[in-house]
Amino acid sequence: MTHTARIALVGDRSPHVRSHTRLPRLLDALREREGLDLDAYWIPTEEASDEAALAAFDAVWVLPGSPYRSEAGALAAVRTAREHRIPFLGTCAGFQHVLLEYARNVCGLGTAGHAENQPDTPAQDAVVIPLACSLVGHEGTIELAPGSLAEQLISAERSIERYHCNYGANPRHVELLHAHGLRFTGTNSDGEVRIAELPGHPFFLATLFQPELAGDGTRPHPLIRGLAAAGVTHAAATA
Repeated sequence: MTHTARIALVGDRSPHVRSHTRLPRLLDALREREGLDLDAYWIPTEEASDEAALAAFDAVWVLPGSPYRSEAGALAAVRTAREHRIPFLGTCAGFQHVLLEYARNVCGLGTAGHAENQPDTPAQDAVVIPLACSLVGHEGTIELAPGSLAEQLISAERSIERYHCNYGANPRHVELLHAHGLRFTGTNSDGEVRIAELPGHPFFLATLFQPELAGDGTRPHPLIRGLAAAGVTHAAATA
């Protein structure tokens, strides 16, 4: 029996955000090339704080497009997927808000802030800070941790990925996040974190790069394919 996965696309949809405009073709490719039955629904960040509604989905993807209209909604989407064990992918701003949500709700750093959302956040509290060099329109090599979910999905030790961002993880908080269970499984050549995973979760990945920008959209990136497959598995398990 084929099960349809309901995927929540959390973000403030805009024709000016390239990753948003790529999604229809990617979703069609997942259905046609991979045989994955998907129903995708856009959830504006203002509506993402409805835990009961979001928990009914089979997968959650927090998309780029920051600053979000509702930081609280984006964080609630991350937390709902994490706590309800719903397959999750966060890309670019989604990655940044995974760090912020985890710092606040798992590490107990209630003052944790995002420098784009709150520019006056004290340096010691900023979990997400401006990158030393903008990555808008850039691509770079990612070194993948052996045995990680990302490495298994990509089937390689390294991968060249595309970015469109100006903010990333504050190195001073990486060890705190790691000590509380968040695993950093992808780094650039300087050792700066680019992928985060949550061991023990059915599927929980966040990337600073944007896998939705890979190729021409006819062959979904392995991480996107992985999310869709995990969503279908979740739908079957909860049917």
